[in-house]
Amino acid sequence: MVGRGGSRQSRTVARPPFAVAALFTYLSQVAAAVIALVNVLVIARALGPAGRGDVAFLATIVFLTSQLAALGVHQAHSNLAGRSPHLRPALATNSIVFSVVLGAASIGVVAGLIALFPALAGDADASARWLALASIPVIIFELYLLYLVQADYGFAAANLAHVVGPLLTAAVNGILAAMGELTVFAAIATMVGGYLASTALLVWYVQRRLAGFGRPDRALVRPVVGFGIKVHAGRVMLTGNYRLDQWFVGAIAGSRELGLYSVAVAWAEALFFLPQAFVNVQRPDLVRAQPTEAARQAATLFRAAMLLTVAPAVIMVVSAPVLCTAIFGKEFAGSVDDLRVLAFGAFGIVSLKLLGDALTAQSRPGLETAAVAVAFAITVALDIVLIPPYGGLGAAVASTIAYTAGGLAVAVLFARALGARMSDLVPRGRDLLALWRRAASGFRTS
Repeated sequence: MVGRGGSRQSRTVARPPFAVAALFTYLSQVAAAVIALVNVLVIARALGPAGRGDVAFLATIVFLTSQLAALGVHQAHSNLAGRSPHLRPALATNSIVFSVVLGAASIGVVAGLIALFPALAGDADASARWLALASIPVIIFELYLLYLVQADYGFAAANLAHVVGPLLTAAVNGILAAMGELTVFAAIATMVGGYLASTALLVWYVQRRLAGFGRPDRALVRPVVGFGIKVHAGRVMLTGNYRLDQWFVGAIAGSRELGLYSVAVAWAEALFFLPQAFVNVQRPDLVRAQPTEAARQAATLFRAAMLLTVAPAVIMVVSAPVLCTAIFGKEFAGSVDDLRVLAFGAFGIVSLKLLGDALTAQSRPGLETAAVAVAFAITVALDIVLIPPYGGLGAAVASTIAYTAGGLAVAVLFARALGARMSDLVPRGRDLLALWRRAASGFRTS
């Protein structure tokens, strides 16, 4: 039976083979990305660069704000749920309280900043902006539930939730575009509906298949917030590295330039899916492992991920004209160079994601934060210098340099903290063979 956190026995999902879970997690992210890209294409074709820029601008504000407001609670919940299963019902209910309180506070802060500095609102209509902001508590709650579900090896449910939202959004936007009724407000409304659908799915899964929602536990608030704050700064800065440049481009260079740059970013982020899939599936194991074993597991997967990133990055550089211009139209030709530059930043992202998450899983979030701070400082500095004269291309250069620097920094900190050697992180050809054998063994036993 659960203790203070609930009144029923905590259910546990069987641990799936790593290769199987990683493959399906990766495929779900690819599927979600393809669907999201279709959605971007629909909006771009229907509304043009300026309309696409307005939608991207509002989506960026909401995404950044929700990540900032989450306060790292999901990271703490993931570690606690993995190590103390009896706390899961209380953590689930506490997630509701945290998301409402933190979400409402963040909406007030953003509204206040826009009132003081109207330029931060961009060119989008006020009604669309308020609708987007209203989704922030839902997005935060979805994030919390995702980490709780993954902590209990519920990768199938998490993967389905990852696809449901984009699928609903793209389908509705496609219908509206075909009818000639798609507007910026309508695109934001479908985005909010997608978040609601994926969150509802996770609520159902937690209630029916996992430990459910128990009594809230105030005693957990302090340790959760304490750990969350330690990791929060790093996660916010990492998110800032992904999205802050779009905010800067929209505010400094305008909606059209952001519309071009956002297309390049949408393609480049496909290179992040594999390391993120590895992070999601490996995290529960790293939480439970001793430092030496955690270092070995993380280093092995890191080497394989670096090698697996080479071919997609090269393909993206070569095929950039097709990806940007042939698919989105000649008016998006300005995004080709942006994409080619962003592709080179993928290797730094692999390092930041895999090695940084390993440090947090081993209760060393401050070290991950330090590495991400390096990347964030470079991003902000170079964005300020390069975006005014070069627009999206300047943002792409800034991001790639920042990702690379941050990746090197986290590699050094990972090796020192967990007793690994820097040579353990150097990719070798046999790493792919080892990963293949592990995958084949996993599928045979699944």
